[in-house]
Amino acid sequence: MGYKFATKAIHAGQHADPTTGAVMTPIYQTSTYQQAAPGDHKGYEYSRGTNPTRKALEDCLAALENGTYGLAFSSGMAATETVLKLLKPGDEVITGDDLYGGSYRIFTNVFEHYGIKFHFVNTSDPERIAERISSATRLIWVETPTNPTLKLADIEAIGKVAKEAGVLFAVDNTFASPYLQNPLDLGADIVMHSVTKYIGGHSDVVMGALVVNDRELYDRLFFYYNACGGTPGPQDSFLVLRGIKTLHLRMRAHCENGRKVAEYLKNHPRVEKIYWPGFEDHPGHNIAKKQMRDFGGMVSIVLRGASLEDTFKVAASFKVFTLAESLGGVESLINHPATMTHGSIPREVREKVGVVDNLIRISVGVEDIEDLLADLEQALG
Repeated sequence: MGYKFATKAIHAGQHADPTTGAVMTPIYQTSTYQQAAPGDHKGYEYSRGTNPTRKALEDCLAALENGTYGLAFSSGMAATETVLKLLKPGDEVITGDDLYGGSYRIFTNVFEHYGIKFHFVNTSDPERIAERISSATRLIWVETPTNPTLKLADIEAIGKVAKEAGVLFAVDNTFASPYLQNPLDLGADIVMHSVTKYIGGHSDVVMGALVVNDRELYDRLFFYYNACGGTPGPQDSFLVLRGIKTLHLRMRAHCENGRKVAEYLKNHPRVEKIYWPGFEDHPGHNIAKKQMRDFGGMVSIVLRGASLEDTFKVAASFKVFTLAESLGGVESLINHPATMTHGSIPREVREKVGVVDNLIRISVGVEDIEDLLADLEQALG
C-alpha cells in the first residue's frame, strides 16, 4: 500500500464488509468456519490460526512498519517467546544491558534453562555487539530507545553487523512506535511491539506483534504462533484496530507534551538526572535524530538525594499522573521501575545501567500540558 502513514493507519488491511457494507471491520466472534468439503474453505479453518478481525489488524500492522507479514499475539511476551523458539540449545543471543524486566526474565529464567546463552552488552556501541559474535550466535535482540533509561542503538549500523555475520536481528520498537521509527527499513529482520502500549494506546488491551519481510521467516514464526497458541481474540483485535486509527494524532501529542515535560524537569531542583533523547547532551541524541521522526513521550528522572521511601512518597502524590505499570496510553503514567516493571532484574544488574531506587519513569500522555506541569510541580514540591 503506497500511502502515507495516517492513511495506512486508517485503511490498511481493512475493507468494507462484503455482506453488509459495514465500514468498520466486524468482530468475527467465532472459533471455527464452515467448509464446503474437507480443505475447501474461504481461507479460515480455526481461529487459533487465523481470524478475519485479527488478519485485518495484522495486515495493518505490517503496513505501518513497511513490512510484508504481521502476526498479532496475546501479549508482547508471547511475541518475544515466539522469536526465541526459532533457537535451539547451544545457540547464543546478544542483547542489551538495559532491557525491559519481562524480557530479561524470560531470557534468563526461562530460555537459559533450555541451553540458550545470552550476552548482555551496551547496544549503544555496535562494536560491543560485533566483538561478541561467535559461530554460535543466532540472534541480536535490541530495544531502542531502551526501557527505562532511553539509550539509543544505531539500527542501521547493527543491521550491517548482523548481515555480515548471517545473524537474525530483532528490534523491540515499543517505545518509538511505527510512527516514529521503522526498523525493517534500517536493516532489521524482525520488529516486535508490545501493542499494549502506543499502538493500542488506550490501556484497555494486552497484545504483542511481530512484523517481518521474509516469507520463510514468517512461515517459521507462524508455525509456532499457530502450534503454541499465544494468539489474541477478535474483540481485542478490533479494539487495537480502532486505536491505530488515531496513532499518528496521539504520537504527535505525546511528543509535544513529552518535550515540554522534559524541558520543565531538566533544571528542576529535585531532579538529579534526566533521560530524554531530545536533549542535545543525551548520548544518543544524534542517533535518535537520524532514525526517529521525533523523540517520543517517555521521560525518566532520578530524584536528587531521594531514598526509596522518599521516591515512593513522590510517586504516590500525583493527582493527574497515575501510578501504574505500562506506558503509551492517552493518560499520563508514573512508574517506579526498580519495584515495578524491572523488579525481576537483580539489584546489582539493574543498578549498573542506572535503574536505581530513586529513578521514576514517566509516560507523558495527551492531557492539557498546563495540568501535567502543575501536577509535576505539586508532586515534586
